[in-house]
Amino acid sequence: MVKAADRQGAVRTLAVPAPIAALPGLSRRMLDGLRLTMPKGLRTAPAIPEPLGRLGSLEVRLAHSPREVKRAQKLRFKVFYEEMSAIADVQTQMTRRDRDAFDAICDHLLVIDHDTRTKSGDPAIVGTYRLLRQDVAARHSGFYTASEFDVGPLIGRHSGLKFLELGRSCVLPPYRTKRTVELLWHGIWSYVRSHGLDVMVGCASLEGTDPDRLALPLSFLHHNCRAPEAWQVTALPGRSVAMDRLPPEAIDTKAALHALPPLIKGYLRLGAYIGDGAVIDRQFGTTDVMIVLPVSAINARYVNHYGVDATRYAA
Repeated sequence: MVKAADRQGAVRTLAVPAPIAALPGLSRRMLDGLRLTMPKGLRTAPAIPEPLGRLGSLEVRLAHSPREVKRAQKLRFKVFYEEMSAIADVQTQMTRRDRDAFDAICDHLLVIDHDTRTKSGDPAIVGTYRLLRQDVAARHSGFYTASEFDVGPLIGRHSGLKFLELGRSCVLPPYRTKRTVELLWHGIWSYVRSHGLDVMVGCASLEGTDPDRLALPLSFLHHNCRAPEAWQVTALPGRSVAMDRLPPEAIDTKAALHALPPLIKGYLRLGAYIGDGAVIDRQFGTTDVMIVLPVSAINARYVNHYGVDATRYAA
């Protein structure tokens, strides 16, 4: 299993093929792994505008082809494996792509810079998010999040709502700016509106595997951001690590917020809840928490700011 976690608290999606057992006799094409195809019915609704939005030279839209998905996978490799601490298996290292079985059933949100070109002349892909709708997940392998958190009861309690899993979020270092983040969220919001989705979920990471060293941010999240009963999700038995490591009176709020990754703080500003219990991923050196963001809980200020009608993102 391969997961990706960056210092921005990247939300990720999971389940990867087993490592290659041996190299002899394997061609480059074979090592390239997982020839991407787009199963019928997985393309998003025609009602979604193309592009979803623009800010200056930056454009946000969905990937149009398996080739663009592979380019997003290469971006993920650069961030997760070269910049951050993810450990690649042989196949991942040979292909230099972060890929798994979920890629073929997800929509891939891309931020493209038209002022920067690749060697082949294509505009550079500088940011990406992976989007998995509940109806698609139900026909295939379920949600990635289910490998760490017990999402079944949550979905069961809200059987009339439509869920969206956010994953594999990453942005190249020079583009980790407010403008890029705004464009990504405008794209996500346009996607949510177009598909009539009600709840966003996903895993987010704090760097480090010692929960005692992460006691301050974990305790802050537990005491201040924990989901109400209707939206509660718990870490899987055997994987759960307690988050309430400090009493409320011992928490320095300013220091705790400073210790949180920017992405987690961004989710909290939007109105997200945090699940109960964290999960340690020793392979990737992270401690993961569960994000639950009902659309109905999103602050109206942000709905207006990121909404599909926001003129600042006009293409």
